[in-house]
Amino acid sequence: MRENNMMENNVDLIRVTFPDGSEKEVFEGISLLELVHEYQKNSKSIIVAAKVNNDIKELSYHLYDNCQLEFIDLTYEDGMRIYRRSLSFILIKAVNDLFPDRKVIICHSISKGLYCEIKGDTQLTAEEVSLINKRMKEIVAQRIPFIKKMMSIEEAKEVFRKRGRMDRVNAIEHRKKPYVTLYICDEFEDYFYGYMVPDTGYLKHFDLKYYSPGLIMMYPDKTNPDIIPKFKEQKKLFSIFKEYKNWGHILGVANVGALNDIVKEGKINEMIRVAEALHEKKIAQIADMIAFNKNKKKVVLIAGPSSSGKTTFAQRLSIQLRVNGLKPVTISLDDYFVNREHTPRDETGDYDFEALEAIDIKLFNQHLNDLISGKEVDIPIFNFAKGGREDFCRKLKITENQILIIEGIHGLNEKLTASIPKESKFKIYVSALTSMNIDDHNRIPTTDTRIIRRIVRDFQFRGCSAVNTIKRWPSVRRGEERNIFPFQEEADVMFNSALIFELGVLKTYAEPLLADIDISQPEYSEARRLIEFLTNFLSIEPKEIPINSIIREFVGGSCFYK
Repeated sequence: MRENNMMENNVDLIRVTFPDGSEKEVFEGISLLELVHEYQKNSKSIIVAAKVNNDIKELSYHLYDNCQLEFIDLTYEDGMRIYRRSLSFILIKAVNDLFPDRKVIICHSISKGLYCEIKGDTQLTAEEVSLINKRMKEIVAQRIPFIKKMMSIEEAKEVFRKRGRMDRVNAIEHRKKPYVTLYICDEFEDYFYGYMVPDTGYLKHFDLKYYSPGLIMMYPDKTNPDIIPKFKEQKKLFSIFKEYKNWGHILGVANVGALNDIVKEGKINEMIRVAEALHEKKIAQIADMIAFNKNKKKVVLIAGPSSSGKTTFAQRLSIQLRVNGLKPVTISLDDYFVNREHTPRDETGDYDFEALEAIDIKLFNQHLNDLISGKEVDIPIFNFAKGGREDFCRKLKITENQILIIEGIHGLNEKLTASIPKESKFKIYVSALTSMNIDDHNRIPTTDTRIIRRIVRDFQFRGCSAVNTIKRWPSVRRGEERNIFPFQEEADVMFNSALIFELGVLKTYAEPLLADIDISQPEYSEARRLIEFLTNFLSIEPKEIPINSIIREFVGGSCFYK
């Protein structure tokens, strides 16, 4: 009927080109939602958004010109972001419906879900979590639309003041844009950093688990978007998030709005010094745990995902170990790579340098045992240019008060050092586990901090453009999911390398690099998302950052790199 009406009204046709090169002529002004129905059957999961000329659009968007179009389902990272964000909205609405005197704080990811706290006069109970879960399912069944509403900064401030959302008022206080975008769901208004699904009916797959003092909102993974993953408790990781939250209280920074206030008042230098002192104190405590352990440790294994600051952490830990009378000796796992012809390949046929089998585990374990026994060994030297070992080696022998430090992605995997007794090893997990929020309902994902760190570092020291870093990031993440994250809880201790001020510093370096990515490139949408994310932070000059800071590993000026 709509097509007939349009033909009668002489509506023009436009051409849509899909990623496989196929084309379709559609009526000018057609919405993405109208187009979805034809293509949903060929999608791996429910379509929640689309890329129009490499720019992400909600399904309510209308097409008026010839364009390239790619639908986004839940097997895309962008699709899962939209799903999680929309799911968070109905959680907040469900709590507001049931307990209007309480407030929801979306805290951080944990155990394949989001840990959230429900603040009020009484502590949350398991029975209340069941009620919230039931109410969320009712909201999903009602298929309530998410309606977008543009509002000036001043109007938005007034709305949030009336609702007691000073966290949100503070968050938008320093925005340069003259407006904000709110979403409305059944007369309930809120702000979210990013897009939403068209209506609540899209959000069928979720579960809530009571996890004192809050709850964990479980949702699918993009590798299996119709299944809620099995809950796996991560006590150590949860504890380190809690520690960082306490650091925020010490620093007087509960969210980005509070950080921006400190910057605007000219007090950021003092906060930087305290934040760095907290890092140093924690590193010293870890060194004490190693030095004064009842089981004498001879091997320290440091692992963590990309751009966690592992190298700087290892250097600073070595200094603190020296304070305790130990003499650290570093061994690089890179030198134990097998020759190129023996390197395993991944599912695409490319060399998989991140696979455990890419390392000569037998020789590595033999050398570790010999060193611990007081023998001298010939450490290989790997030449990456030729894809094999050099003909010469590095001789190494350690004394009684020396300790081996090994940094590498497989450090927490027991298979890497299977021949070494557990009591002789100390495992450390290092990651930038941010837990500061933009506001109560918009968290800062740890991966966003790490990719911004990497974009800056790759450009500064590796001659790599932002577009290439973004292009490689999914492969990096897949390697982390296989080789690092499954072993997090194997660590003896975790170190959160995030610094509460760092995104204000990284912003100055990252924004121009991201701005160079134009709309013709597939990475444009991710660049725009990160630029929008960084607008939440006021810029911070790096001059007051100590030369041994982990952030110096990314922006330059570190005393550990000459």
